[in-house]
Amino acid sequence: MSLRCGIVGLPNVGKSTLFNALSQAGAESANYPFCTIDPNVGIVSVPDPRLDRLTELAKSVNTVPATIEFFDIAGLVEGASRGEGLGNQFLSHIREVDAVIHVVRCFDDENVVHVSGSVDPARDIEVINTELLLKDIETIEKRIDRVGRQAKGGDKKLKDELAFCERLLAMVSDQMLPARRLEVRPEEAEWLRSLSLLTSKPVLYAANVSETDMAAGNEYVDVVKQIADAEGAGVVVVSAELEAQLVELDEEERRLFLEDLNVDSSGLDRLVRAAYALLGLITFFTAGPKESRAWTIRRGTHAPQAAGVIHSDFERGFIRAETIAFSDYDRVGSEAAAREAGVLRAEGKQYEVKDGDVILFRFNV
Repeated sequence: MSLRCGIVGLPNVGKSTLFNALSQAGAESANYPFCTIDPNVGIVSVPDPRLDRLTELAKSVNTVPATIEFFDIAGLVEGASRGEGLGNQFLSHIREVDAVIHVVRCFDDENVVHVSGSVDPARDIEVINTELLLKDIETIEKRIDRVGRQAKGGDKKLKDELAFCERLLAMVSDQMLPARRLEVRPEEAEWLRSLSLLTSKPVLYAANVSETDMAAGNEYVDVVKQIADAEGAGVVVVSAELEAQLVELDEEERRLFLEDLNVDSSGLDRLVRAAYALLGLITFFTAGPKESRAWTIRRGTHAPQAAGVIHSDFERGFIRAETIAFSDYDRVGSEAAAREAGVLRAEGKQYEVKDGDVILFRFNV
């Protein structure tokens, strides 16, 4: 499955610089608003040392990591929901992604203009969140108008949908809370999905700091964390400018650079891993002489459906999943050794695949 994350924020907060470092795609980045109009797209590998170890143990010719697609969406401004700054076009791009990476400026630099004249993370976050909410209010009101007319015929399901939309509108409009905060009953989930609301998407805040604040953060980061805690969102501290420098270094130079900053891993690695976890995704592996590969599934996926991620025939003709926990594979060194040690398990159709499982699917079609 392909995870798509949209990078959003006000103009000049470091979105495109961060995107460039993530994808090394060379997206245009400049010190003026609306540099990015059409979203740039970069495919980024999910760092996972377990996959490298499997490649070594299985003596694989190829290594294929899990990936995330990042979309660099142009900076939003106040009034975007009314079309200000090409807002309608930019908001429609957000509608297409699975999760939102909200970049917040947490650094002072008189040489980088701020669209509002000063650095204020709480205000900046509120501007973006308000514009997303206003667009969602418009979407919900249109659905209420349509369903309300259809429900006059007395159809119970339509009346239930209308009541759901009115409850949702009250929360989004009156309380100004994102749609993801609504407690949704199972029978209402499809109605919420069909609305494709901007504020129903999970959010990860990327607090963009100067290089010197990467290790300890600063008072701006503290504000972002307080807001994220209240929303149930996550926060990753990054320095877009630093990450842009790191991608130019080799692995050893990068390690020494991070050590000098008292940082154990790059902000990009932490951002990618956090984005990957944001939607409750896990990784299972296949390993052999030709290829070791990471596969992405949602937590709770059963073995036949996990097999279907590889090929639909695997799911259709599923027999069993011969499974080894990565920790066991790493300890014993091979599939054959795992079989001998009794740590290779034959799992059936009801087995929920665990993060790190190394699996060989048996099937017959």
